[in-house]
Amino acid sequence: MYTKKVMKHFQKPKNYGEMKDADAIGTAGNERCGDILKIYLKIKNNKIQKISFETFGCPAAISASDVLCELCKGKTLKQALNITAKDISEYLGDLPKLKQHCSVLGKEALKKAIEDYKKN
Repeated sequence: MYTKKVMKHFQKPKNYGEMKDADAIGTAGNERCGDILKIYLKIKNNKIQKISFETFGCPAAISASDVLCELCKGKTLKQALNITAKDISEYLGDLPKLKQHCSVLGKEALKKAIEDYKKN
């Protein structure tokens, strides 16, 4: 059901963990399946220097969160906001239709984290 890339990011996510000194935090959840995602950002000169996540969810949710982090590193906030759920899904070798919402969850959490940063 899952591609090798999905399983790789699920079994050994590079960006998993709480960031104690985060400049911004964004949380999103999906009531339908119970997935919850929290994104942490460290920002310098309007660029994402560090990004990490914590998620309660299935392999697709964990993998999509990890890939989102990989795609955002070093990007400006505007560039990061332009990353789409489709970009995440394609990077993973296409998620099953039933799991497409997992890539959308990351996009929502990222947007909330950037909104949190801009408030401060």
